[in-house]
Amino acid sequence: MAPSLYQAYKRRWWMAVTAVIENLLFSAVLLGWASLLIMLKNEGFYSHLCPENGTHRANETLLEGVEWPSCVEQEEVLNLGFTIGSFIISGATLPLGILMDKYGPRPLRLLGSFCFAFSCALIAVAAYNPVVLSMLIFIAVSLNGFGGICITFTSLTLPNMFGNVRSTILALMIGSYASSAVTFPGVKLIYDLGVPFKAIFWGWAGFALLVFLNCFVNWPGESFPAPEDSRYTKKIKLTGLVLEHKSTGDRCYTHVATVGQTLSEKKPCSTNDSSSQSQSSPPFRRSVCSPMFLWSVITMAMTQLRLIFFMGAMNKMIEFLVTHGNPNPTEDMALEAEEQVSLYSSIFGSMQLLCLLTSPLIGYIMDWRMKECEEESNPPEGEKSLPGPPKRNRKIQKLTNAIKAFIFTNLLLVIFGIISLIDNLPIQLVAYVLHTVVRGFIHSCCGGLYAAVYPANHFGTLTGMQSLVSALFALLQQPLFMVMVGPLNGDPYWINIGLLALSMVGFLLPGYLLYHRRQLSQELKELEREATDRSAGERKTLAGFDGNPKPGTETPSAFSGYL
Repeated sequence: MAPSLYQAYKRRWWMAVTAVIENLLFSAVLLGWASLLIMLKNEGFYSHLCPENGTHRANETLLEGVEWPSCVEQEEVLNLGFTIGSFIISGATLPLGILMDKYGPRPLRLLGSFCFAFSCALIAVAAYNPVVLSMLIFIAVSLNGFGGICITFTSLTLPNMFGNVRSTILALMIGSYASSAVTFPGVKLIYDLGVPFKAIFWGWAGFALLVFLNCFVNWPGESFPAPEDSRYTKKIKLTGLVLEHKSTGDRCYTHVATVGQTLSEKKPCSTNDSSSQSQSSPPFRRSVCSPMFLWSVITMAMTQLRLIFFMGAMNKMIEFLVTHGNPNPTEDMALEAEEQVSLYSSIFGSMQLLCLLTSPLIGYIMDWRMKECEEESNPPEGEKSLPGPPKRNRKIQKLTNAIKAFIFTNLLLVIFGIISLIDNLPIQLVAYVLHTVVRGFIHSCCGGLYAAVYPANHFGTLTGMQSLVSALFALLQQPLFMVMVGPLNGDPYWINIGLLALSMVGFLLPGYLLYHRRQLSQELKELEREATDRSAGERKTLAGFDGNPKPGTETPSAFSGYL
């Protein structure tokens, strides 16, 4: 039986820690494709596409006495599997968001962990006879991508249980998701130590079943309410109050709920209507059609294509930097290219942990000075705010923080594109660092923007739509890869030039946010001016009543002696 929300609230730190670990090991692990590609080639997946007497050098790794050849045709087919898997990672978020809003995260997380375990089992089975079973790799990467995004997406609502540190926990979840690309390089290290490929994936499938068990025991059957949601107060805070005072039993909660319902029924109709209108969220169509969301979709689609293409074509880029496009490399040059590809792909994979370390920085930027902001709700009637320095407007501060976060991320993306053009292999390590940081930053920026600007019940669907469009746009990385290894003979220079020019589009979103913030500031100034004029008029009216008492009153005014 699924635990209640209050039970899940008591276990929230256990759930958060295990969610970060599960995201690292079982979410978007396909993003470490460069290391997996080397292992698949060593195990002979689609090696039957290579001619036995081809000019390409065969791999030195032996499997049951067989030397598996390697060729461009093999890499094109396997890279197609990466394209499919990476598309599912982003494209499945829209239906997942709709289903999670309706059924909660528990069933999707259970399904995702099972799919991930099944995908690892399929890869292990295909390794027994890769000549016949290589086609299973497409089913496996599809299930792997779907299961991974289920695990990731269901963990994005867990930060709602942490109140004031929600943005920091959300950044940790996104950072662990982005850092999951380090998993396959870690698996490759184990593989290089001599552990059989099939044993690794059978063991990985077993560990994925532990995720299933953890979700079955600890995750509630309903969605996690946001702190501003009434369910958060009713099912977590009030329930906690009752459980802390067991002597009162259930009567305390029933009394509180009954009194609240009675008072709400006694409110006038006009007050009810106005409060319901003010608290009701805008229609979903307005959120989808807003220019802010459309610009964020364009920015994310462009950034995803830039990052996905680099990950998919990284091995060929490293090889080109060693051979410089020589169609007939010497044996020593071919050996050096293979060693450099293995080394730099492992370094790139290890750097993915930087996502987990740097993502909270964007969360901190998004939360900058939010504690100094005024509350969005008005103070109760008759109460006055304490004197002090004027507080910041919450909406304007959210937009200011988002502008800073997107400008900083886009600057890093442009610098990454410039470094990618340099024909020097060691300096590409800087590009690896920037690539890793941008991956973590861009997701945290968009997630923080949607959480700050749009209603909470639109967050999942908006994130899903943005990811789906980004995934469709990122499919262009497959034809770009084929152009690079075909007509361009492995030279990525002109493709990187085009992607660098495309990266400049990312500055249009913070430009629109600046325009929107200026409009919002002008509206607030007009409202403050109207409120000042209204209060001044009320003071004049009250002063007139005090200075002209009604005729015939026996009690003189308290200030009549001073007039």
